[in-house]
Amino acid sequence: MRIRLKTKWNKQEREVSLEDTVSVLAFNTWKIGMQTLVEIENENFQTDTQMQRVMIMEEIMAFMIHVLDRIAHDILNDEDRAAMITMFALKIADHVQDNARDFGGPGDYRNPFINKLNQRMEDYADTTWGKVGQEPGFSMSLAFGNFIAEAVGPRDRKWVLDYIQRTLMPEVLSTYKKVLTRLGMLESHK
Repeated sequence: MRIRLKTKWNKQEREVSLEDTVSVLAFNTWKIGMQTLVEIENENFQTDTQMQRVMIMEEIMAFMIHVLDRIAHDILNDEDRAAMITMFALKIADHVQDNARDFGGPGDYRNPFINKLNQRMEDYADTTWGKVGQEPGFSMSLAFGNFIAEAVGPRDRKWVLDYIQRTLMPEVLSTYKKVLTRLGMLESHK
């Protein structure tokens, strides 16, 4: 997955706040999600409407928020972790609102996304996570694949799961981890 990531600050000497970092993370996460959606469409999986594309993006964003929460679990205390994840989720919800409004017209798309996110956080909470490599286990990748499969058209539901689990998710995570590493949220393991 090749995309340009923005992870450097214009003024290197200034103090970078958590809010600044989370804003940059949300921007790059949305870019990764958009590229993921393009990859899904390039494989000719069924996406018929712009709102269906937004639904797929919501699933990708929920997954990436949960991945950050899993990573942060071991490096932040509960209070700091909750503050960061909440701030990140709200920034992503802003992206969902702006994009869904462009395609679906006026309305509240933010709160339904937050409700979906809360449900996905519960869904993913019972799945496996490999702490050593900071990677989703089989049950988490299966859940993610199933959520994407539900969002694509019925023609491709049985095929998209394998593609998501074996091909796309590893690419997404690799790019996402680069962003997290560059922002100082994950240690480099070279």
